[in-house]
Amino acid sequence: MRVLGVDPGLTRCGVGVVEGVAGRPLTMIGVGVVRTPADADLGQRLVAVEQGIERWLDEHRPEYVAVERVFSQHNVRTVMGTAQASAVAILCASRRGIPVALHTPSEVKAAVTGSGRADKAQVGAMVTRLLRLAAPPKPADAADALALAICHIWRAPAQNRLQQAVARHAAQAPAAAGAGTPTTARAPMTTKGRTA
Repeated sequence: MRVLGVDPGLTRCGVGVVEGVAGRPLTMIGVGVVRTPADADLGQRLVAVEQGIERWLDEHRPEYVAVERVFSQHNVRTVMGTAQASAVAILCASRRGIPVALHTPSEVKAAVTGSGRADKAQVGAMVTRLLRLAAPPKPADAADALALAICHIWRAPAQNRLQQAVARHAAQAPAAAGAGTPTTARAPMTTKGRTA
């Protein structure tokens, strides 16, 4: 399985490609950052993020794209930029028919380090170890993108089994409802009027 992880951001959008399957050693295929100038127009910055992600999709041909799920922070401006970059990544992948998975930061941290409260240094150290790299990827956005890809590779088999179970249950539910015991009509509920 080859996964492109995207740590969305307008100034720095981390991207990293990891290949492998759960339970086996993973391989980093590529890592980097798509940058946009902070003083540029918002539309131009979003186009630059799109072009950067498209280049990564063209070059590495991932089977899945894992994007960090945007969550509320105190800095609304930061959240808006992150959400906009996230939407661009989802759009780029979806336009090509590549499945997209969203993972929260705590899910990624827990998958990679064992703790949902790990800091960036711990995530970078574990990414370095898991991918057998000489040094942690810089900046932290790049390491976070690799962590997203690792998280998806490890979680995808369980998620697929869960989705299949839900689909089977949904398919069986209408048949079970039709074959169940006959329902009995309920007497209509009445309300008592108040008298003065």
